[in-house]
Amino acid sequence: MTKTDTSGPEQVPPTPSHTVGPFYGYALPFRGGEDIAPLGHRDTITVHGYVLDGAGEPLPDALVELWGPRPDGTVPQVDGSLRRDPATGGHLGRNGVEFTGWGRSQTDADGHWYARTLRPGVRGRGAPYLSVCVFARGLLMHLFTRIYLPGDEAALAADPLLVRVGDRRDTLIAGDEGEGAYRFDIRLQGEGETVFLEYR
Repeated sequence: MTKTDTSGPEQVPPTPSHTVGPFYGYALPFRGGEDIAPLGHRDTITVHGYVLDGAGEPLPDALVELWGPRPDGTVPQVDGSLRRDPATGGHLGRNGVEFTGWGRSQTDADGHWYARTLRPGVRGRGAPYLSVCVFARGLLMHLFTRIYLPGDEAALAADPLLVRVGDRRDTLIAGDEGEGAYRFDIRLQGEGETVFLEYR
């Protein structure tokens, strides 16, 4: 009996980190992940949009994560997003009361995502924003960006990041649709590409 050499790269099957996916729809989404704001909270806003590829086509299998402070600018330090049933071990989801500041939304078949959260307050210098992480097919590493909300034009004009990106600042500012709704499309590359951030 001859042994087969499986140590070479041509014999070893690729692992998820070596491929372009998508794998995000399997375990990362959870029920109620897009409902970040507590039920009935007066500062609730809806942020929504599309994740688009370089050709402007929507991606039906992307995942968008959001983090944001409370309206007073403080960072939540509570559990609640991934609660488990102590009896069954099953996932219970959010309790509808606590604000964790974090959520996850999967794009639908049309590439659309949405999240209901609280309007973020100011933290430090600059304008308030929501932090965003994007997972999508073809991305071996996830991407980070920000969503600034219109309203305080003086704060937006003075924000250090928005000043630095210059004429691309509009890719980071959501459109106001009225009644607490904001539109923010994420373009992964090409014309109008969203500004992405690198953390070191």
